[in-house]
Amino acid sequence: MAPRYVIVGASLAGATAAITLREEGADGTVTLIGAEHEPPYERPPLSKAYLRGEVPFDKALVRPSAFYADHSIETVFGMRATRIDSSARFVELQDHRRVPFDALLIATGGRNRRVSIPGGDLEGIYGLRTVRDADRIREETVAGRRVVVVGMGFIGSEVAASLRQKGLDVVAIEPSKTPLFRVLGEAVGQTIADLHRARGVRIIFEDTVAAFEGTRRVHQVVTKGGLRLECDFVVVGIGIEPAVDMLEGSGIVEDNGVIVDEYCVTNVGGVYAAGDVANHYHPIFDRRIRVEHWQNAIKQGAAAARNMLGKRAAYDEVHWFWSDQYDANLQYAGFHTKWEQLVVRGRLDSGSYLACYVNDGRIDAAVGLNRAKDVRRVMPLIKSRHAVEVERLRDESVDLRSLHASPEAPYGV
Repeated sequence: MAPRYVIVGASLAGATAAITLREEGADGTVTLIGAEHEPPYERPPLSKAYLRGEVPFDKALVRPSAFYADHSIETVFGMRATRIDSSARFVELQDHRRVPFDALLIATGGRNRRVSIPGGDLEGIYGLRTVRDADRIREETVAGRRVVVVGMGFIGSEVAASLRQKGLDVVAIEPSKTPLFRVLGEAVGQTIADLHRARGVRIIFEDTVAAFEGTRRVHQVVTKGGLRLECDFVVVGIGIEPAVDMLEGSGIVEDNGVIVDEYCVTNVGGVYAAGDVANHYHPIFDRRIRVEHWQNAIKQGAAAARNMLGKRAAYDEVHWFWSDQYDANLQYAGFHTKWEQLVVRGRLDSGSYLACYVNDGRIDAAVGLNRAKDVRRVMPLIKSRHAVEVERLRDESVDLRSLHASPEAPYGV
């Protein structure tokens, strides 16, 4: 019998995997299952151009709707997978249908973390994950209205910027010292705070929401610090958690996502995972990493598909993503959780810089504000895992391409 390839999650990773299977010559059936009714789409525009009404939804589609049937990809949209039986080799759907598989890819992505706060069920409180979420927020977006944005991670920062660009009065609440503090640290995060303040966003740091108040609809946000913020609506952006409910009883190991090796394989033979839901072993960084980036979804989805076909190729991409806020472009490459040195090319207060997070003389990650070219040029240095000459890295007169990271490069010179 021809092999049966099943993909649970009509996400960017899932759609890319389905497309790659066909492009790489997969025989047999390819079935793409998704909980949303829409065909697979890219999520980055939802907090930016689409939210501002500047581009139509079809521009965000991974492929036009007709593409899947034209390429013999069976689609089951608007249907959640509720159970995976890894012994009998089938996926059970919410309508109790069973879809058999020989090779299975889990690409279910994540879901928004919920707020367990008094008043959290009032009308006018929104998260942003799907196009329908974005549509609801767009309906509220009228110049002069007051919005409270809870959380200043990447989604919160982008939503705050988009709504401010549409003329709304924006107040943001962030428990850390700066936006993006956990990822970028205080020094870099402060530059993002300055960016928002310069556009008129009021940010309340080191405070959290204690309650939402209103009758049927939210009209006030109360913080633990005692502030009362009048509002017309609220957008909550406090991160996502991997969507793994269907794994219960399957024997597939999950810990902050589905555990996979460098080949995107789980502990169960023939079962793979990719995208936001995958906690994968990264051979470059020699550790497990779960990331929620557009580039990772595409690259890892394709890598998983090739491995499903037996091509056995390790996934070792240097992670990269971008964030557009107002007229500023922020890009990040690599992976880090701590750093011994923050090496900056340019000045953090200049509106254009590259900041490298360095451990043991090696660049683990870099972030650039309006420095896209520099971010691209530093990525080979990150991937090499060799030490670099820190002073030359800092010196803007030195072309990054000339650093040629090598094991002999002295640390801190």
